[in-house]
Amino acid sequence: MLARINRSYVPAYWDDFFNDSFFNQLNSTNSKEHSPAVNVSEDDKGYSIEVAAPGIARKAFNLEIENDLLTVSTENKESKQENKQNFLRREFNYQTFKRSFQLPETIDQEQIKASHDAGILTLTLPKKEEVVQKAPRQIEVK
Repeated sequence: MLARINRSYVPAYWDDFFNDSFFNQLNSTNSKEHSPAVNVSEDDKGYSIEVAAPGIARKAFNLEIENDLLTVSTENKESKQENKQNFLRREFNYQTFKRSFQLPETIDQEQIKASHDAGILTLTLPKKEEVVQKAPRQIEVK
């Protein structure tokens, strides 16, 4: 939810604009599906994808490759017991997401690895051996 704007610095009509229900819907924590933030990096050996997924257990992730498309997803695992409780206010939610990445031909799909630590899912996508550039070497002249 957006913070209310201090009226002493901004005219009242801007306050009404930024606190409109449209903006509240965009920032709602009740959304059942969202797309997590990711970092993608590349080095000589391959690619790394970090997916920000705080509060999601390692076993809740589903990783799948089909037609060079890597899909990372989770499912909503809300327990039935929680639905029976009479909440006065409920801010905990169990979100689902699905995020897909088109893999380049240079990726060795059989060697992709995933790890999960401190709310970050890290995918390591190594490049195929023939693509990895080897360091130049000196040839001794005899």
